[in-house]
Amino acid sequence: MARTRLLTEFGMGTSLRRQDYTEAAARAMRDALWHNSINLAELFGFEKADMLIDLDIAVQAPEEVDIEVLRAIFPYGQVSVQVALGGLDIPRAVGKPTVIANACISVSFDMEARA
Repeated sequence: MARTRLLTEFGMGTSLRRQDYTEAAARAMRDALWHNSINLAELFGFEKADMLIDLDIAVQAPEEVDIEVLRAIFPYGQVSVQVALGGLDIPRAVGKPTVIANACISVSFDMEARA
């Protein structure tokens, strides 16, 4: 397979009061997605289902992120999700900390499998 990365986008998301790492990650992912309209499939003669999507998420509690919730947000493509230690937990005077998640989305295609 001649996998070629054609797009990388970054995003940030938060959970202000609930310390919900999955929601912060989902917001970071949506932030990255909403920065552009991905028309690469059509440009290179592929179906959108052919997109190879790598989602990297960084939060302070990676084990708290529900990967399947994130994967379900993508309307098409073959999605791979990796969650790593990163992001920030910001302590608050009262209540749970504010969670900040970082996301990186990379879109690739198998250039040898052109339609």
